[in-house]
Amino acid sequence: MDGEISTDEVASLMGTDDPPRIVDIRSPGAFARGHIPGSENVPFGRLPEMVESLADADHIVTVCPHGKASVQAARLITSFEGTADARVESMAGGLEAWEGPLEADDGTTAEAADGETADSPPDAPF
Repeated sequence: MDGEISTDEVASLMGTDDPPRIVDIRSPGAFARGHIPGSENVPFGRLPEMVESLADADHIVTVCPHGKASVQAARLITSFEGTADARVESMAGGLEAWEGPLEADDGTTAEAADGETADSPPDAPF
């Protein structure tokens, strides 16, 4: 794991020609209610079986509600041989700290707000 990345840095990188792969480790239901646009849902419990899908990534940012479980997810991704050359970071503060838009699976968008992730599963999914 290469450490943590701020929400501002993530937002800035999303507008580049080579944005990071944003991996949201929350449950599918929480993800469907609102996630960072362009992120992909890989629930923490399924990460070991799905980590191979990240093998082609150069930069991976893990995301969770508060920025704690995503540290564990980043460590797990880093331990996978196929991501050895990737830059893997956890988004500091998680979605609670994210100030950009959130996109729901129904196509709507909304600005993140305090309590936006209050119904998300707890940080430690194990």
